[in-house]
Amino acid sequence: MPKSVYVFDAYGTLFDVNAAARQASAEPDHAALADHWPTVAANWRRKQLEYSWLRAVADRHCDFWKVTEDGLDWALEASGLSDPATRERLLALYWELAAFREVPEMLAALKARGAKTAILSNGSPEMLKAAVHSAGIAEFLDAILSVETVGVFKPNARVYDLVEEHFECKKSEVLFVSSNGWDAAGAAGYGFDTAWINRASDPIDRLYANPTHVLTDLTTIPELP
Repeated sequence: MPKSVYVFDAYGTLFDVNAAARQASAEPDHAALADHWPTVAANWRRKQLEYSWLRAVADRHCDFWKVTEDGLDWALEASGLSDPATRERLLALYWELAAFREVPEMLAALKARGAKTAILSNGSPEMLKAAVHSAGIAEFLDAILSVETVGVFKPNARVYDLVEEHFECKKSEVLFVSSNGWDAAGAAGYGFDTAWINRASDPIDRLYANPTHVLTDLTTIPELP
């Protein structure tokens, strides 16, 4: 039987985190990115996540925008790029990341059958609202849940608690969807059924729980049992 609550990670799952570097690299003012943008994008995302985990472990929480800035600074320095204007352009574009092409139709299908939908993200409320507005998907979401409510990043269990608290539902009613293997494992270990969106065909992470479903994109989410 289909779930009644569908909860999505934001960055990398609904929104393409590579879009900012890809777009900036095509702009004449930031041509120095042209040969480096895939590496910059990959390092930016990697450091953004690493810094969130390390801050959670060390109990040194900060707004997700701070780890986003810090991750970009590391990525740019690693590629030998130092233009302040390029840095500012990349950060500006991160507030308006494109959604993956299948996202609006997938969310609309879930809403059409009466399901509840939400984002649960490390992102700050301001970042998430901006991305949702830019992508034009606000009408398909019932809630935007941020870790700032509890002051710790995923995969801390207090973050996943937000879903049950908001929707007053049972874990068995929820499908949690993430493109991050560690996040899918965290939610699975918490007790949610999970779908890992494995766009890169990576191996499953060797962690304490495995995702219920492994998909290549979000298209078939409404068809899952």
